[in-house]
Amino acid sequence: MIGDICVDASFIVPLLIPEHYTDQAVHLWDYWTENQKRIVSPYLIGYEVTSAIYRKVYRGLIQIEDGQVALEKFTNMNIELIHLPILHSKAWAFAKQFNRPNTYDAHYLALADHLDCPFWTADERLFNAINGKLTWVEWIEKKEF
Repeated sequence: MIGDICVDASFIVPLLIPEHYTDQAVHLWDYWTENQKRIVSPYLIGYEVTSAIYRKVYRGLIQIEDGQVALEKFTNMNIELIHLPILHSKAWAFAKQFNRPNTYDAHYLALADHLDCPFWTADERLFNAINGKLTWVEWIEKKEF
């Protein structure tokens, strides 16, 4: 049985706006909440989710009202936001280790590593960059959990 679960913005956005991974995200989210798992993320997730929703509005992919509803839904989700100063240096190290162009995604890795919990993502580029190198990184389409 798993304890904490760390998620990134790429995992959360399909819960808010229908897209490719919505079914998988809903299935996992429902399982975790039914089993009273603590879902965690660095504070950064709020900025990234807000930006992703607004980007969809800006590009005309969703109506502004739908974007506002999605944002409100996000703010009411039971995600424990965690800020620890140590995450910045850990994120730096992960970004360097995996040759990532920035440290945003690495902050999620740093938190999951710090809490010794699985990290779930729908970011295919990130997953492919670390697949097989960090055993606690999980892909949204994983069949068993």
